[in-house]
Amino acid sequence: MKHKLSTRVAAAVITGALAFTVAACGSDDEPSSNSGSSGSSETKTETKAKVGVILPDTASSARWENADRKFLGEAFEAAGVESDIQNAQGDKAKFSTIADQMLSGGATVLLIVNLDSPSAAAVIKKATQQGVPVIDYDRLTLGGGASYYVSFDNVAVGTKIGEGLVKCMGDNGKSSGPVALLNGSPTDNNATLFKQGYEKAITGAGYTVAADQSVPDWDNTKAGTIFEQMFTKAKGDFVGVAAANDGLGGAVASVLKRNGQSDDIPTTGQDATDEGLQRVLLGSQCMTVYKAIKKEADAASKLAIALAKGDKAGADALATGSVEDTETKQQVKSVLLEPQAIFPENVKDVIADGFTTADAVCSTAALKKACETNGVG
Repeated sequence: MKHKLSTRVAAAVITGALAFTVAACGSDDEPSSNSGSSGSSETKTETKAKVGVILPDTASSARWENADRKFLGEAFEAAGVESDIQNAQGDKAKFSTIADQMLSGGATVLLIVNLDSPSAAAVIKKATQQGVPVIDYDRLTLGGGASYYVSFDNVAVGTKIGEGLVKCMGDNGKSSGPVALLNGSPTDNNATLFKQGYEKAITGAGYTVAADQSVPDWDNTKAGTIFEQMFTKAKGDFVGVAAANDGLGGAVASVLKRNGQSDDIPTTGQDATDEGLQRVLLGSQCMTVYKAIKKEADAASKLAIALAKGDKAGADALATGSVEDTETKQQVKSVLLEPQAIFPENVKDVIADGFTTADAVCSTAALKKACETNGVG
């Protein structure tokens, strides 16, 4: 009897324990407003939309920090999407390290401006292996395999430069003659496309290419040295200079000024920087090309936001164009925007677009006079 009682007690204890265990397990799985919310919150944390942006440097153009960072950051903030925007400062190893940090930090999409194709391709490969899509921003990474590309039609940018120079040379009474080409970095695919556009426009108008040099890393100091050598070798016998951006155009303008030929040899630029616009207004640079960076940043941010939230169909709907990766021969889904040639008479368009301000451009007595003459204010 004693044995049976003990057995019954033990059974009751075991049964109670089992019931408690099942009840406890059941309470973990039991849906409720709190536990459901908590589970949903944890899932959202794991897949939270986050965009990592890597800008290239601060030396090649003022646009990256002054415009792109601002416009991209504002777009992500307005959409309620977390972003991490960093600058590689021209350092390929730093570029790679930043990318690693962003990927380990939970970025669900990367938006990058490459320093060169090989280093960026390695980043794209690593991101792709982790299921993170990559957008090439402004510069296409050849052989990289980015999911999307957002930029301006860069051959069209070059064409605007070439056509602008042809106009300025014609205004100088030169319908033919030797032209110097001062190209961007040989590792930047955009520089190749720019040159393709302006060289065709210049030679097609009957001018000859007498000197042709690229500037490593778009370095303005190197540009000054390179152009000085070109100028000396040619004994100043140029009727025009196609400089691929405003930084290079400024280097050319300095050399021409030192040699007293600012009025005789027109040069070009690109990016509509304050300094470039000022030279255009004062006549030491014949034109620049305005790429509405806010439009480029807005297009890229919309694409990145869609991808970060897992909306690939939405991203595809935005990328209605395509460009060919000349290494892989593959078409890359793209958003391509149109550039605008800027001469003194339409500098005001850049101001009106909010890209810069009249105060920033019209900063001296001479500039204020030029601004007034051309309706900038």
